[in-house]
Amino acid sequence: MNRTILSALAAMVLCIAAIMPAQAEMTASEKAEIEQLVRDYIVANPEIIEEALVALEDKRRDAEKAKQSEAIVSLSDTIFNSNHQAVMGNPDGAVTMVEFFDYNCGYCKRAFNDMLALKEANPDLKIVMKEFPILSEGSVEAARVSVAVTRLAPEAYADFHRELLVRGGTANKAKAMAIAEELGLDTEALEAEAAKESTIQNFSEVRMLAEALGVTGTPSYVIGKQAVFGAVGFDTLQERIIEARKCAEAVC
Repeated sequence: MNRTILSALAAMVLCIAAIMPAQAEMTASEKAEIEQLVRDYIVANPEIIEEALVALEDKRRDAEKAKQSEAIVSLSDTIFNSNHQAVMGNPDGAVTMVEFFDYNCGYCKRAFNDMLALKEANPDLKIVMKEFPILSEGSVEAARVSVAVTRLAPEAYADFHRELLVRGGTANKAKAMAIAEELGLDTEALEAEAAKESTIQNFSEVRMLAEALGVTGTPSYVIGKQAVFGAVGFDTLQERIIEARKCAEAVC
């Protein structure tokens, strides 16, 4: 029997014990009576185990969401307004969507069209990009160059990001620098910027946020006071944006 079911059964025993006559110490016969009562009830009503497990999972999910919301509030300035980030869409937008991504993430590549559609559908949407290179050393190399582009040529970031994310092949330093050269950027300056220790500080900040929010994969998003995990698609993200917009206009 797995640990979750045992926990649920233990909770049942405690609940039944709580309604038994209060005594300083339970006798062996009373304990056996309670155990038999629990067994007989479960045998007669096996569906209660499923109900208990569902309720337990709902409780855990609600607790996790509450923890994430608290983290978003306490870290909001770093999440939404850090100097270590690129911005797409409307930089003065009323609603902000934060994306944690990796240039070698296949789901991020597929989710890129969703982001474009969201930007088109929401002129007031600010999109904050968080470099979260977790898949390979090539991801780290590509992210370093991306950070350098953000710092030295922010006006070229959107084109650079699109090409590096959706172009075929593995993302790494060589591919990132080739794209930067195609865009007419100063590759020597970018290489020097990418090598700076401050780039690692950028990644450290994003990892700190990811740990606080429970982000373990890409893409992951923060919209309003909610964290959204995975390539959930346009419709789900649009719903969260609408909710965040309403919350910006009233207390949620």
